[in-house]
Amino acid sequence: MKDHVRSNWRNAVLVCRKCAKKLDGGFGPDGDERLAKALRKHLTLGKGRKAAAGIIEVDCLGICPKGAVTVVNGAASREWLLVQPGADLDELAVTLGIGAPKQP
Repeated sequence: MKDHVRSNWRNAVLVCRKCAKKLDGGFGPDGDERLAKALRKHLTLGKGRKAAAGIIEVDCLGICPKGAVTVVNGAASREWLLVQPGADLDELAVTLGIGAPKQP
């Protein structure tokens, strides 16, 4: 039996499932997707451990902001983000360290 497996993830992002469910969408081009799904699609990361980064919905993180989703960057776990619906996904990806800055 294997004792470990590899992944291509450079980073892991934790998204609070409870916060996302309370908002009932609010992200993506039409504003009807949950944050984790919208971010995965927007960045075209792929699925599973072969993706460039992991975006994982987790159980309640205990912050429960009104009108926002709690997000934790696994590489910088001391700073938690509260992301409001309609947030710029490019800017969020750069803040989380999973996207490239926009070129002028």
